[in-house]
Amino acid sequence: MRPRALLLYLLVPLITQIVFAQPATHPFSIHDMLAMDRISEPQVSPDGKWVAFTLRKTDLDANRGRTDLWLVGVDGNNLRQLTTHPSGDYSPLWSKEGRSIWFLSTRSGSAQVWRMPVDGGEAEQKTSLPLDVGGFTLSPDNKLLAVSMEVFPDCESIDCTTNKLDAASQRKTSGQLYDKLFVRHWDTWKDGRRSHVFVLPANGGEAVDLMKGMEADSPSKPFGGMEEITFTPDSKSLIFTARVAGREEAWSTNFDLYLVPVDGSAQPQCLTSNNKAWDTQPVFSPDGKTLAYLAMSRAGYEADRFRIVLRNWADGKERVLTENWDRSPNFVVWSADGKTIYAAAGNIGQTSLFSIDAASGKVSMVVKDGQVRSVGLAGARLVYGLDHLRSPVELYSALSNGSDVRAVTRINAEKVAAARIGEPEQFSFKGWNDETVYCYVVKPVDFDASKKYPVAFLIHGGPQGSFGNDFHYRWNPQAYAGAGYAAVMVDFHGSTGYGQAFTDAIRGDWGGKPLVDLQKGLEAALARYPWMDGERVGALGASYG
Repeated sequence: MRPRALLLYLLVPLITQIVFAQPATHPFSIHDMLAMDRISEPQVSPDGKWVAFTLRKTDLDANRGRTDLWLVGVDGNNLRQLTTHPSGDYSPLWSKEGRSIWFLSTRSGSAQVWRMPVDGGEAEQKTSLPLDVGGFTLSPDNKLLAVSMEVFPDCESIDCTTNKLDAASQRKTSGQLYDKLFVRHWDTWKDGRRSHVFVLPANGGEAVDLMKGMEADSPSKPFGGMEEITFTPDSKSLIFTARVAGREEAWSTNFDLYLVPVDGSAQPQCLTSNNKAWDTQPVFSPDGKTLAYLAMSRAGYEADRFRIVLRNWADGKERVLTENWDRSPNFVVWSADGKTIYAAAGNIGQTSLFSIDAASGKVSMVVKDGQVRSVGLAGARLVYGLDHLRSPVELYSALSNGSDVRAVTRINAEKVAAARIGEPEQFSFKGWNDETVYCYVVKPVDFDASKKYPVAFLIHGGPQGSFGNDFHYRWNPQAYAGAGYAAVMVDFHGSTGYGQAFTDAIRGDWGGKPLVDLQKGLEAALARYPWMDGERVGALGASYG
């Protein structure tokens, strides 16, 4: 045998082993999307060394999801599962000393507050209320719990609500009489109950309704959470967000902040009555001297931008910190020294993280790309959740200026690596009135520029919304890319994250400027990418889209 032939003979088995040793991959599909583990509610420990978070795993065969609590070091080491009960465990909160975690669980048959030591030991049930707990938070001294529960506002006690629910379950008819709106809000039929805030001792005791008789919800429905509620620094009072609008509730955006003593000895006092627009998410500075919150300025307009307002807690004087910043923050987090506020906001197809000087209002970029979901303080570092068009949410840490980025979790790394995805890119074009409009394109999986590909033209809802650089579980363009389509997503006039004037441009013109942008955007994409087949284009959308 010739030497070259002999060498080839010897190498073939080795090459075969190497090829077959490579992990098999497949085009991304909706099944990959649904199978991703979902990280949410990250909470940094008081010493800044650990992050507790909720992880939802999906059993596709059983068609159900399961949530558990997990723990990981801020340095990315020592990942471990804290809870393994078949029921759902979620919404972790650290105790102030950092030795235990409070959380919600359905393991008792209803959603109640539990506590478990971090270093081992059994979980202990802390509430045994006759109604499900929707959310909770701890007072600064950890002696009190604030919980939200669904009650009938005309009831004097929780037992009254349970009795009404029992009576309703015995009815032989399902008809409901409505004499005002809402009848149905998003995906939920209204039955007369309201989400009210109750306070009770953390070690057990009577729950006091701080909103007794109020025809209002706190947290707000359908998307509000416990970020709308906070204790005062002395743990003697509580501030909650609510909309008291009577028959105008269905179109009112007049959410206000209310202050009430934790014992319910006085009626809630409205702190923001001068503003007829939206006020929400109260957060005290570390020294307790300043209350920050988000506020809109135009009544009845839910697509207005939020400003950050600072209120001197001693004298009630307020100032708008971000009047000159043309972005709408999603949340407010104070730095440990109270000199900086961190906020995420829509920003040209991203949801970026910014730092804001609490004295001057100067804004600096911290994390530009992707969608920042949350942020927490870990000593000199920030811990944040981030997703983008290539990956679902993972946790990262960085210095306060955004440098030295490190991965804290890699929960979905293997699943992401196993599914081949399309390459995303953003471009701009001249839309309505020759103004700049942005668009995302995701190329088909296994892209070949010599081929022609059909186009999935995705149209977002709202219309004051956005298709951005995020891993979406309803409209994920990678599902279309994996099926051999090019995905095109135009952020037409009215979209958020491009300045308030861009959002306002379609007031009274929902069917005009957006349609022009969509037409011009598709035309621009077909001209820019000759491999897109303009004869095979399908438009997809929901709600406004």
